[in-house]
Amino acid sequence: MGMTMTQKILAKHAGLDHVEAGQLIEGKLDLVLGNDITAPVAITEFDKAGLTRVFDKDKIAIVLDHSTPCKDIKSAQLCATARDFAKRFEITHFFDVGQMGVEHALLPEKGLVAPGEAVIGADSHTCTYGALGAFSTGVGSTDMAAGMATGLAWFKVPSAIRVTLKGKLQPYVSGKDLVLHLIGMIGVDGALYQSLEFAGEGVAELSMDDRFTISNMAIEAGAKNGIFPVDEKTRAYLDGRVTRAWEAVEPDPDAVYDREVVIELNELQPTVALPHLPSNTRTVDQVAGTPIQQVVIGSCTNGRLEDMRQAAAVLKGRKVHKDVRCIVFPATQQIMLDAMAEGLIQIFIEAGAAVSTPTCGPCLGGHMGVLSDGERAISTTNRNFVGRMGPVDSEIILASPAVAAASAVAGCVADPRKLD
Repeated sequence: MGMTMTQKILAKHAGLDHVEAGQLIEGKLDLVLGNDITAPVAITEFDKAGLTRVFDKDKIAIVLDHSTPCKDIKSAQLCATARDFAKRFEITHFFDVGQMGVEHALLPEKGLVAPGEAVIGADSHTCTYGALGAFSTGVGSTDMAAGMATGLAWFKVPSAIRVTLKGKLQPYVSGKDLVLHLIGMIGVDGALYQSLEFAGEGVAELSMDDRFTISNMAIEAGAKNGIFPVDEKTRAYLDGRVTRAWEAVEPDPDAVYDREVVIELNELQPTVALPHLPSNTRTVDQVAGTPIQQVVIGSCTNGRLEDMRQAAAVLKGRKVHKDVRCIVFPATQQIMLDAMAEGLIQIFIEAGAAVSTPTCGPCLGGHMGVLSDGERAISTTNRNFVGRMGPVDSEIILASPAVAAASAVAGCVADPRKLD
């Protein structure tokens, strides 16, 4: 019986020739990640257990991105805890204000993840790195503490769903539309503790930024991880970023999948997820005209350079509606610089949008974009749960950068293909 991509990576890191779905293993880790919300909890447990060393200061990353620059006293205290730990153990990959970015955009950009590697992070969207052909998954802060000390984690080997992609995306349709469509098809628990493994000729049509977006939201379908095969686009992205040796994996021809989902890319339409679940999807034409008060463009899902370009292409020469607040968050300092060099930041500002430092900020209702009572936002983030971005009666509609930008101009949910 053959193995999937995920199973092969886990087998290698456990020192085994073969693993099967449901098997419990202990695997070596290539990277352990935490942020300003989760790392302090892990550090508290680390110290409480009397641990005095980390397994490898070069294989731990701490990124202060959720509530930084600090919004209040509590967030400042959490960041101070993380800073002290990073200094104490000379953590190589510590990213503070001025150097940080949204963690799941920053780590691939810095070359900290490569194909075939095993990564855990005390953040549920750690599954993002599957875009690079790595096994990556979110864990709790206690597991992060143990990982930092031992370089090990236990896993139950997941079974897999094969997602076969065919055709080519149409204009104004992106990876965000694809993953929302997929979650709408299978539900928020449709891949519970399974690996979403993407395959088919349609993979080659997706940009790396598309793949990061799709892998990022694998967790929104309940998946343990999402993973893409390594191809020429992957290698081009890694070139100059990753200098260490890495080894990609491919699924065995007789790999076992619980089921197959086939998606025709050419049939996809701009898609949104209505409150209060990522699976509550509609094509944008079905809900066009729904009033909004705020637009958020950014996050670990859609804050990369390609996302900035898509939003700017819609906003260029247009103005944000007078009744709408549009906030743009490039996901890293480098993306900010690149967007400036391409004139995208100027387009945003001239359109009437506010451009912010890289931060998770409004995505989790942290800061720099919290909603008020009864307000509705359309956002390129990944979750639209009750109270996620403000009061319990506020609402979030998830969308692509193009749809979000078109909606900012129209003052309501709008189709970028039909914008006047």
